[in-house]
Amino acid sequence: MEDLITLIQAAVLILMAVMVLLATVGLLRFKDNIKHVTYARIHILGVTDTACIIALLALNEPLLAVAYFILAPFAAHAIANGHYYGEEEK
Repeated sequence: MEDLITLIQAAVLILMAVMVLLATVGLLRFKDNIKHVTYARIHILGVTDTACIIALLALNEPLLAVAYFILAPFAAHAIANGHYYGEEEK
């Protein structure tokens, strides 16, 4: 039974690693001349956040997963606010 759980954890971690790589490709694909590119990049990084939360749950770290689930949106909001108010000054 323990081997089955280990195999499931490994499969979930590999799947999440692929999701992170796909999000990275999407992140690098954007050109800098697209309007509101920062917001699009934050959206793509949300995929990575989800992958990290699922990976933490697969590794039996529910406390870290909950903390990441709570703190990640605050960090994204702070980045978006900084970008928005930084553009007004230009």
